[in-house]
This record gives sequence, C-alpha cells and structure tokens, in this order.
Amino acid sequence: MKYAACIEYDGSAYFGWQYQDHAPSVQGDVENAISKVANHSVKVVCAGRTDTGVHGVGQIIHFESDAERSIDSWQFGTNSNLPDTVVMRWVKPVDDAFHARFSAGARRYRYIILNRGTRPAILSKRVSWHRRGLLDQESMQRASQYLLGEQDFTSLRAAGCQAKHAVRTIHDINVSRRGDFIYLDVKANAFLYHMVRNIAGTLFVIGEGKQGVEWLPELMQKKDRREAGATAPPGGLYFVHVDYPEEFGLPADYTLPAFNV
Repeated sequence: MKYAACIEYDGSAYFGWQYQDHAPSVQGDVENAISKVANHSVKVVCAGRTDTGVHGVGQIIHFESDAERSIDSWQFGTNSNLPDTVVMRWVKPVDDAFHARFSAGARRYRYIILNRGTRPAILSKRVSWHRRGLLDQESMQRASQYLLGEQDFTSLRAAGCQAKHAVRTIHDINVSRRGDFIYLDVKANAFLYHMVRNIAGTLFVIGEGKQGVEWLPELMQKKDRREAGATAPPGGLYFVHVDYPEEFGLPADYTLPAFNV
C-alpha cells in the first residue's frame, strides 16, 4: 500500500528536512517513527525539501508498507514516536500513481517578518526580525507583482542551487501587514534554492526605500544574483501547502501561520 501524509514541524530544531547521518533532520525523525509502526524500515519522499531552520505546516510525503494497520494506527502510532517538534496531521491511502514531489502542481510558502524596534523573544526562531525602520509594505506589494508568471529567476537564485535552469512560474504573490507583522505569501509551480528568502531580502531593499518599485523588473532582467538583496533569515519561512490533482483525493484546505499584534 502507498500512503500520503501531511507533516507539520518546527524547523528550528533541525538541519533541514533531508536525512543526514551527522545531524538531526525532519526526514530522519519521520522515517524512524513510521518504521516503528510498520515494524520494518520505511523511506519517505517529500513534496519539497526545506533548509535548516525552515518550518512546515503542510509538508506532504508518501511512503509504502505491506504492514496491515488502520489509518488511526498509522497516525497516532507515528505521532507517539515523534518528538514534540513534529506531528503527522493526517494520513490516507493513495493510488500507486501518486508521488509527493512529481504529482505536485504548485507549492505555497509564507514568510513572516516582525517589523519593530525590539527583537522577539517567544517568536525568536519563528519570525524574521526587521528593526531598521518601518517597512513600506505597499511598495513591497507593488514590486512583488513584477514576479508573477513564468520568468528566469537567476537574480533570486542561491549560488549553491543545483536546478538545471532558473525558470519558474509564480502563480500568486502577496505582501500584507497586520500590526507589526508583515506576511509574504508566494505560490509557484516550484522553487529554486533560497528563492523565497531571496525574494524577501530583495523586497526589504524596496521596503526600506533604498530602491524604487521599478528596480525589481530591472533586477530580474540583469540575471545577476549579486545585484539583489541579501538572503533573509530562515526562521520566518513556512512551507504551507501543496496542490495536487483532484483525482488523488487529498485535502485541499490549508492554514496560514499567523501571529497577533
């Protein structure tokens, strides 16, 4: 049987999603917990790997097992073997044709910025702190719209990116403010290494008034990462949701992480 599952995790405790033999990873803990329920070694495939310190509220995985277990046994048994920083939100059997990564139509991320003079305490590893004056959210929003559609994102691609090309399609992008918090929401068919964090860091330059709104399309045309803003910190980034074809019957609803003023 093949199963799909939704995983939520606090990435601040891990060196990213991908399994590493020398450091804690989300994949390592998830595989260990599911394997205990299955009573055999289980490997999982995720929709999109996240980096050190990045969180997930809607990461999707698939795994296979011949073990006869009820859905409740898979979910609650797995959760009983996971640390407090990770939880399986749901699990369900899927068709053999399903693949967590290759069946995905689009992925959604949210980046959260705390824009105030004093640093966060409780949220220190869950938001990105921007203290250098009040960011102009409206200018950031207007500039972000230049990123919509299919484009070459070389200017917003990390040096260590191993993707064959930098062309990606952003379906939706929005910058909003609620009190001291600014939310950057991005939905795309796929993402390059550090792409969302590089978008955030580049929008900071505009929000600070160092560059105008029209600078962003000019930057994209240059295809030069050195011309863009710095990579924003990982703590404010959340993997939110994955879109799949309706034929697989996976839950389409999702929750955007948010904090009050």
